[in-house]
Amino acid sequence: MMFNNPALLSSVSDKTLALNYMNFMRGVNLAGVAYNKVIKERASAALSVNYVDYGKMRYTTADNQDLGEFAARDIAATAYFSYMLTDKLAGGIAAKVLSSSIGHYTSIGMGVDLGLNYYDSDRELSLSVVAKNLGGQLKAYEDDYEAMPIDVQMGISKRLQHTPFRLSATLVGLNHWHYALMKHFVFGVDVDLSPNIWVGAGYSLRRANEMKVGDAENASSHGAGLSLGAGLQLERFKLNLAYGKYHVSSSSVVLNVSFAM
Repeated sequence: MMFNNPALLSSVSDKTLALNYMNFMRGVNLAGVAYNKVIKERASAALSVNYVDYGKMRYTTADNQDLGEFAARDIAATAYFSYMLTDKLAGGIAAKVLSSSIGHYTSIGMGVDLGLNYYDSDRELSLSVVAKNLGGQLKAYEDDYEAMPIDVQMGISKRLQHTPFRLSATLVGLNHWHYALMKHFVFGVDVDLSPNIWVGAGYSLRRANEMKVGDAENASSHGAGLSLGAGLQLERFKLNLAYGKYHVSSSSVVLNVSFAM
């Protein structure tokens, strides 16, 4: 959760080691590790490292002369800190250093995420706001330096009283007001099948709209924007699996395993 909003680190159990793997589209793989620790009664800190391997790609001239292959990779190292400002409100910050290589071109960037989360345990209501990717390149691939893609998000989740259902709605890309209203929405629902097992589904209207293929009258997203998930939540061990549809020919599978040490 802290990857989406650093303020949510306050809800993670002390001394938790998390391992992540994503198979993302053809030939692209992501692996990550994270560890957190409660450092004071109201404060928590964490570190994470994520690695993305885009695989091998052809290296050609403008007239398609084959010059061999090249590799592309990204690495991100992130430090997190969260603090309970009140009994219900947490604030968080994540500072990240990113390194990217595409063949013999390299780039280094640095960014910050800032977040707030309000959680009322009596009503099982959560409200969040986060500003992601405040930063830019320290070293450009060539001569042009670029800012990171800022993304301002707001979200709400609520368990329906006396039911196993939890509903959520997130507004993404709020710094891009020129987008149509519905392109900002991501909806989700989780169902607790038991105290330890959950299943869920989500739908991103923005992704569905952007990934449509076909002519204007018959364009279809072919399921893009849909995500499905399930998890096992034990006292010291958690296992979560998720599937996301990105395009008519592309999807992702995410595996997350965490241990409270």
